[in-house]
Amino acid sequence: MIKKTQSIFRHELKHVITPAEDRLLSERLGRLFPRDSHAGKRGVYNVNSLYFDTPNDKALVEKIAGVSSREKFRLRYYGEDLTFLRLEKKIKKGGLCSKRSANLTYEQAASLLAGEIAFLLESEDPLLIELYSKMKGELLRPKTIVRYEREAFTYMPGNVRITLDRKLHTGLYNLDFLNTKRRYIAAAPGHTVLEVKYDAFLPDIVKMSVQMPDRKTGAYSKYAVCRKYD
Repeated sequence: MIKKTQSIFRHELKHVITPAEDRLLSERLGRLFPRDSHAGKRGVYNVNSLYFDTPNDKALVEKIAGVSSREKFRLRYYGEDLTFLRLEKKIKKGGLCSKRSANLTYEQAASLLAGEIAFLLESEDPLLIELYSKMKGELLRPKTIVRYEREAFTYMPGNVRITLDRKLHTGLYNLDFLNTKRRYIAAAPGHTVLEVKYDAFLPDIVKMSVQMPDRKTGAYSKYAVCRKYD
């Protein structure tokens, strides 16, 4: 019998900030915390995601309605590196989030985009089998491409990860997701999303470092923003 892996839930805070605040935070965080080790020389990298949804847009509707318990599936790679492709399921419960993932080969990802999904059931991976079940039962399908530039910082106490996500773009031709030279449409010019994720506690140094005047924690979905361009 295949056992499902237990999900670990973390706190997630989001703020939409201006370009000026982005520059200030980037400089401040760079002095205080180490950058993500996977970032390039500029300290940033591109995130490419293809989100799945049902014909009646269950994930989108639940997000807009503010349903406290919801989930989203996405296929993701970074920069132009197609040797590291990953299927992810993001789970939200109130202010907590969790993520499960499974690696895919380029050939598997291409088959998935082509609608050839038998390999999911044959994989013996619980997450891939769950995706197969929902593609068959709920008609879950690739919906929208989301691409953005990320600058990330880490802090070991509290297992903190701070990200600045900017230059949000979307793509409409989902079968072309694995084409690293494809063109994108700017989805939210001038917006940067500050995200802070942590386990049981948020250290004071992190609280102080990300504090901006008159900024309150809010809900922001890159997927929902990009769906406006369907």
